[in-house]
Amino acid sequence: MARKYNLYQIDSFTKEKFTGNPAGVITNADGLTDDEMQRIARELNNSETAFIFSSNSNEYDAHVRFFTPTNEVPICGHATIAAHYARAIENGLGTSRVYHKTGAGILPVDIVKENGDYKIVMTQGKIEFGDIIDSINKEELLAALNIKNSDLLENYEIQIVSTGHSKVMVGIKSIATLNTLQPDYNALSKLSETIKCNGYYVFTVNSKDSDILIHGRMFAPAIGINEDPVTGNANGPLGAYLVHHKLVKQNNSLFSFKAKQGEAIGRPGIIEVEVKIEDEKPIQVKVSGNAVIIFKSELSLND
Repeated sequence: MARKYNLYQIDSFTKEKFTGNPAGVITNADGLTDDEMQRIARELNNSETAFIFSSNSNEYDAHVRFFTPTNEVPICGHATIAAHYARAIENGLGTSRVYHKTGAGILPVDIVKENGDYKIVMTQGKIEFGDIIDSINKEELLAALNIKNSDLLENYEIQIVSTGHSKVMVGIKSIATLNTLQPDYNALSKLSETIKCNGYYVFTVNSKDSDILIHGRMFAPAIGINEDPVTGNANGPLGAYLVHHKLVKQNNSLFSFKAKQGEAIGRPGIIEVEVKIEDEKPIQVKVSGNAVIIFKSELSLND
């Protein structure tokens, strides 16, 4: 007998179709095996596909798992936005807070209903500052990105930062350099094995737009994503990094900014980031964005 699943393709961090970051979503994933989820993610070939399972606990409303075409990952920003956008539409939700169980823990997601549509606000996981990338690893990273030491922003340490799924923060001076980067993906993958981090977020604060602080590009070839268009799990940790290293002005309670990503590959999107601060330290990160459904279909699998 056939099992039927609600399958969506949703562009996150945008309201314009065919821009932003595409994610697959299955809203009724109960009954799917790990192997089936991995094969569905590979077939859809988005950077991530989210699978929503029913809750069997009072602690959370849904259990969401995330797969790239090659791996399961603990959490994903744009696929969280997509999953909860689809879930809100299916369930006709009003403005509300839901909790989802993820590989990064049980976390709140705020559903904001506005103008007959939804904006999704994702609270990210624990902020963790990892290794500073220096010496031989830094040399290999710069060579893999095809940039020079002089391209880097001064006083911006190259560091691994996580709010659930770690990224290497690489600040560079020029948006022109950013948009013409041609990384060596094999070299980045090899370095990922050494530094135990699969994503590289290259960003600049040299913004031409008055309300956009950050422009960035994110590369994660080690998990099958050469370049991700618009990345919640890069811009969120970046906010924590900017506060932690005192690289931005803030009022010791909240630092918020907008980041634009995906321009270099023709899929621009905008992420809003909020960093909650206590005692001059970042303690919580939220990312928010819009979404738009590209298509809804039914996936039928035979037992």
